[in-house]
Amino acid sequence: MNLQSVNFKADQKLLEFVQERMDKLDTYYDNIIGGEVFMKLDNTHLPENKIVEVKLNIPGKDYMVKKECKSFEEAADSATEVLRRKLKEYKGKMRV
Repeated sequence: MNLQSVNFKADQKLLEFVQERMDKLDTYYDNIIGGEVFMKLDNTHLPENKIVEVKLNIPGKDYMVKKECKSFEEAADSATEVLRRKLKEYKGKMRV
């Protein structure tokens, strides 16, 4: 998983947190080829200005999820939850 912070310097604790969340996706589908995570700060006055975008590559399909929340941790959790559901759905279709 490739992690990138755009227009800010992410601390090691945040990078480890996001990497840990992305690594858990392997438990739902073990044939993940790779992925990219972009963490961005939106220049607005709103408190929900932390954006996490995840692009996940699996054989024959790519998933893209974008979540905007009050913290990067919350956005990463939301994005991995959506990806978890999509991977379980995809895996179920593969068995049929």
